[in-house]
Amino acid sequence: MLAPFACQPDASRGRLWPERLSSFRSPFQRDRDRIIHSSAFRRLKHKTQVFVEHEGDYYRTRLTHTIEVAQVARTIAGVLGLNTDLAEAVALAHDLGHTPFGHTGEDAMERLMAPYGGFDHNAQALRIVTRLERHYADFDGLNLSWETLEGIAKHNGPVIGPNADGKHDGPLPYALAEVNAQWDLELDTHASAEAQVAAIADDVAYSHHDLHDGLRSGLFTEDDLMDLPVTGPAFEEVDRLYPGLERMRRRHEALRRVFGRMVEDVIAVAQNRLASAQPKSVDDIRHMGTTIIRFSKPLYQELKAVRSFLFHRMYRAPSVMAVRAEVTRKLDDLFPLFLSRPDLLPPEWQADVRAAQDETALARTVADYVAGMTDRFAIQEHQRLCGGTPPRP
Repeated sequence: MLAPFACQPDASRGRLWPERLSSFRSPFQRDRDRIIHSSAFRRLKHKTQVFVEHEGDYYRTRLTHTIEVAQVARTIAGVLGLNTDLAEAVALAHDLGHTPFGHTGEDAMERLMAPYGGFDHNAQALRIVTRLERHYADFDGLNLSWETLEGIAKHNGPVIGPNADGKHDGPLPYALAEVNAQWDLELDTHASAEAQVAAIADDVAYSHHDLHDGLRSGLFTEDDLMDLPVTGPAFEEVDRLYPGLERMRRRHEALRRVFGRMVEDVIAVAQNRLASAQPKSVDDIRHMGTTIIRFSKPLYQELKAVRSFLFHRMYRAPSVMAVRAEVTRKLDDLFPLFLSRPDLLPPEWQADVRAAQDETALARTVADYVAGMTDRFAIQEHQRLCGGTPPRP
């Protein structure tokens, strides 16, 4: 039984291109399955979070991260009586718009696309699922339900209006504006509780696995984490219960306690807030003026300290910064090359090149292509096109 404030499958606002209902899958199950079978989802296997794809087999990729986010989202949504299929669909789609080379690549694309309407990975995910996936006979994109598109667009909160986070104080990213003009996603309201769950699941997953990856990389040690909130008490508990435990088991036991504390905190806060607000529908959730799914204030402050530690010791570590500079150079070479030589794009992209009526439209086509690259392919293309003699006209 779904809670009254959950997204009800039979009350979905439908799809932009009407389709016959499935006899054995709800609309949100169908969305989830289409995302899993998309080309963009498969490419997440070779896109990275912090470390570049070739640096090691044990670091998280966008795909493993996305699977972890989906697992957390299903767990939290299930406890709260929400629609687990919708929460999972939004979680599975939330990183589809990311560039190669993690946040470094996104920073480069934002700068390169600044003259052409900007770049935002959430907006790019919408562009992928509404336009760039081209496998179906009747439409471009995946023709996802309104609720899933809404979740992709604003799982982090309203994009415009008094409750927005201020990220889009200027014009909306063009990819988001295009979709919203075609189908109003009510960008000034909060998303469904299911989409909010997907957003907090993302925070839980990366906070947990970045600690794992940072330890494995040697950028910091377990001793460094003993002095931090959340992680320090977790290690102390493991040492008390399992004195002398082997290092890797000790690490895993401590970090799974960190993971568990975050999930339990989110559930407890959500249950209390829902009990207080008594929302009667999903629209009540959308118009509350605040998020219903969040960390408690004490845990949020503790996690800020952990994230500050990760920022300085991991994301801005000298070895990571050296790789950031290297991969930024690759995108700085590839983007203007394709913009000046669009004939170098693959044959299947040439129709978009011909349809581009000005440099802005062409730049957006180039951005679609470059942003869709995996780490490995971007490195290979850079070597092929820029590593030796420049390609001849």
